[in-house]
Amino acid sequence: DVQLVESGGGSVQAGGSLRLSCAASGYTYNRNCMAWFRQAPGKEREGVARIATGSGITYYADSVKGRFTISQDNAKNTVYLQMNSLKPEDTAMYYCAADRYPCSTGTMLANQVVDVTGYWGQGTQVTVS
Repeated sequence: DVQLVESGGGSVQAGGSLRLSCAASGYTYNRNCMAWFRQAPGKEREGVARIATGSGITYYADSVKGRFTISQDNAKNTVYLQMNSLKPEDTAMYYCAADRYPCSTGTMLANQVVDVTGYWGQGTQVTVS
């Protein structure tokens, strides 16, 4: 079975940093698309950042550009999200996602795509006060 296990969430003051990790298992981690999404209470789930696991090419939502960095460790089948200069509006449940297919060029991985051809992690809470 495919498993995506997130860790690293927590509570932090505004301006602080957190690093989320997503360890993938049971999954062919090669030339696929992995991403981080978040969902705040009462809001829809939105894509935050994605990485093409083959090329390492990244894409970010405008709201996090310059503050968040997505990266990977292929040897560990793990994707990271380094979050700096955190703001209260970054408070949300953060989900790791993986699609079985390569990332689309120049765009975020979509929720609907993950629902059909991908996998979701269980989520990790990030609270910024």
